[in-house]
Amino acid sequence: MKCNVVIIDHGVGNLRSVEKALTSVGASVVLSNDLDTIMSADKVVLPGVGAFGDCMNGLQDIGASELVCSLAFKKPLLGICVGMQMFFEYSDELGVNKGLGILPGIVTRFNDTSVRVPHTGWNQLDIRSNNILLDGISTGSYAYFNHSYYCVPNDLDDVVSDTEYGDVFCSVVGRGNLYGIQCHPEKSQDIGLQILQNFVEKG
Repeated sequence: MKCNVVIIDHGVGNLRSVEKALTSVGASVVLSNDLDTIMSADKVVLPGVGAFGDCMNGLQDIGASELVCSLAFKKPLLGICVGMQMFFEYSDELGVNKGLGILPGIVTRFNDTSVRVPHTGWNQLDIRSNNILLDGISTGSYAYFNHSYYCVPNDLDDVVSDTEYGDVFCSVVGRGNLYGIQCHPEKSQDIGLQILQNFVEKG
């Protein structure tokens, strides 16, 4: 039986490309903002594109903020890009915006003036700890990024991979069956599909 994955549709971002990528690795995928549908999923994906505050507002508008917090660690949950950032306590993007607070830490802007912001394009994953999300992926592998803000976890045990872009920032997090990736797997070719397949089959 195919793994039932629900992508939370909170009204922000292009979710069809993520849906297509998950389907290509064998998942049965549904886009939904219905809380009962999200609750019934085998695994849940929290996407996010654009401003942190807009994504949080979209999640709150469909009444899913508390649900996501309650699902964390109880069933596999994957945050992608701003979806990963929302796991943390707050972001300083366009003021102070409260996050879900599932993981301790903040989200802040690149401040190294020697690099162009946003960080857009291919960059390497420097794997720091073993995690099933990166099974079969070697340190130094390239993934596709597009972001101006990055996560700063308080607990270094949550850091699965770093990436260097002027500053060294956390690009993958993991704690139990909670996972977050700053890169866009749907744009990261074979590496991105491997990450999604690992989530679907092993998460």
